[in-house]
Amino acid sequence: MQSDDIRNAGLKVTVPRVKILQMLEESPDRHLGAEDIYKQLLARGEEIGLATVYRVLTQFEAAGLIKRHHFEGGHAVYELNQGGHHDHIVCVRCGRVDEFTSAEIERLQRQVAAEAGYEIRDHVLYIYGLCARCRADEQGRDGG
Repeated sequence: MQSDDIRNAGLKVTVPRVKILQMLEESPDRHLGAEDIYKQLLARGEEIGLATVYRVLTQFEAAGLIKRHHFEGGHAVYELNQGGHHDHIVCVRCGRVDEFTSAEIERLQRQVAAEAGYEIRDHVLYIYGLCARCRADEQGRDGG
């Protein structure tokens, strides 16, 4: 499957490309940084350098296989481009990322754009907050 995806994106099938795409497809965490991918490859005994990981991710992004995000205060993270639009909510303490879709938010964005005379070509929505676990930790430290 990975080989076909790589070939269909117009890229030559190489071991690093296959291993990195496999990592992105199999990881329970849908948003991985280059360093995360590199460390997981090392843990699996793969000898793929960090520079190669960055280069392959750049190639995958240019080919449309993955999307890159820059969440606040952090490095770039990558996720598979599986079609369909979704937005993200990010915990500012632990970095947890959840995906969501909202027809109402999408409708409001189209309305705002139309009222301003714009035609939307693309958009990104990131919401930043504290996840339930970090809020509970915070309340536990504050005694309340």
